[in-house]
Amino acid sequence: MSTQIHLDNSFLCKQVEDTDEVNPEFEALLDYLKYNRGCDLTSYKRSSLIRQVHKQMQSINIDTYQSYLEYLQGHPQEYLTLVDRVLINVTSFFRDREAWDQLAAQIIPKIIATKQPNEPIRVWSAGCATGQEIYSLLILFAEALGIEACLQRVRCFATDADEAALLQARQATYTSQDIIGIPPELLEKYFVQTKTGYVFHPELRRTIVFSVHDLTHNAPISKIDLLVCRNVLIYFNPQAQASVMARFHFALKNTGFLFLGKAESLLNSKQIFMPVNLTQRIYVKRQRLELDDYLSISPQPHEQQATNLLVIQNYLWENAFETSSCAHLAIDANSCLLYFNQQARTLFGLSYDDWKRPFQELELAKLISFNTFIKALRSRGKLTVLKNVEWTTQEGIKHFDIEISSVVTTSKHLLGATLTFIEKNDYQQLNEELESTRLELARVSKILEKTKSELSIAYKELESAHKELEIVEAFCM
Repeated sequence: MSTQIHLDNSFLCKQVEDTDEVNPEFEALLDYLKYNRGCDLTSYKRSSLIRQVHKQMQSINIDTYQSYLEYLQGHPQEYLTLVDRVLINVTSFFRDREAWDQLAAQIIPKIIATKQPNEPIRVWSAGCATGQEIYSLLILFAEALGIEACLQRVRCFATDADEAALLQARQATYTSQDIIGIPPELLEKYFVQTKTGYVFHPELRRTIVFSVHDLTHNAPISKIDLLVCRNVLIYFNPQAQASVMARFHFALKNTGFLFLGKAESLLNSKQIFMPVNLTQRIYVKRQRLELDDYLSISPQPHEQQATNLLVIQNYLWENAFETSSCAHLAIDANSCLLYFNQQARTLFGLSYDDWKRPFQELELAKLISFNTFIKALRSRGKLTVLKNVEWTTQEGIKHFDIEISSVVTTSKHLLGATLTFIEKNDYQQLNEELESTRLELARVSKILEKTKSELSIAYKELESAHKELEIVEAFCM
């Protein structure tokens, strides 16, 4: 068991400053938390991490990392206390009020305007702590839509790495000190005062899914319209920040918004987001993710990245697919849209909201009958070509050759199909029409030649019959 003594503050300060050097004992402590308690803090900035660990060590009079590791092993409850201190669950309702006013006046109305009347709205509070942030968001959407419409349309996800904080968030009960930032009219409308405190609107509360989630390791929630992550990134090192931002980019719809905290800014050299309001830290997606971004989502050792040829090969094929001058689509074995390139987006008006839509619901399905597509899909690796298919648009009539290739594994397991739309230009179309006309004229010419021969024979037969008739008439006279 550890030796408990009074800590010398100069020792603590020196340890916090020496963050450039790897301390084996501190790393061993982090490894214990990661592999034995399932809490991975290795992506956090060492300076702030060491500072918080030292504060906790000082509170129980322990002076070395090795001693504290032994204390953690012998006192299971200490882990929860440490995590609560390290994760720093500092939050409040409508924290930084000007930013929330901007959200209510500008951003939420834009999100609603992009939606159909009954279309769902998806909101993610990443690093939600004890819940004040996600409930603040719900209040703004309920004010904009009305409570009934909000209940029907808004789907909220609230995640955090701290299970104890999530438990408190689920209870949705706050003290009189907690609710200070809520305007009186909103407090009366959305909270019920009980003996235990102020309880958030029970029905609205049920629209939220709370979940334990590690931003640096777990998969992002997808198709998000508003992603709020405030004053969380500042605790991560630059590599972890890049990974989290790539995950956020993947999570957001193209029309979605990212809302960060006052203390955070996106200063990395490659900007995958651009600000719509830099002062209030509100951003939208800027450019597509590249190979490095995808790799950062799932960090690997340097030597493994260097040999990960499969990832690079997939990236090259994806790039070729995306930049092709022909419209390309990929359909899965269940006949749902899986992927499409830029040319297909432009030609058929596709968006990321069409992902996983059944083929027969797509506008382009008017070009190919569903039976024809299913037959091609089940052809097990064979190529089906539809020639000169006509497509009427507002700009005029287009003509395509459509190639449908079913995709199977080496064991003949069906994966799906790819569709390629080869557009015919006017010159190609005219040549084909001329060739078709020439073939038709040749066919008609043969028919005329045959008809001419048949008429000649018929004329001779008629002439012979006429002579026979003359002979018969002569005998009769």
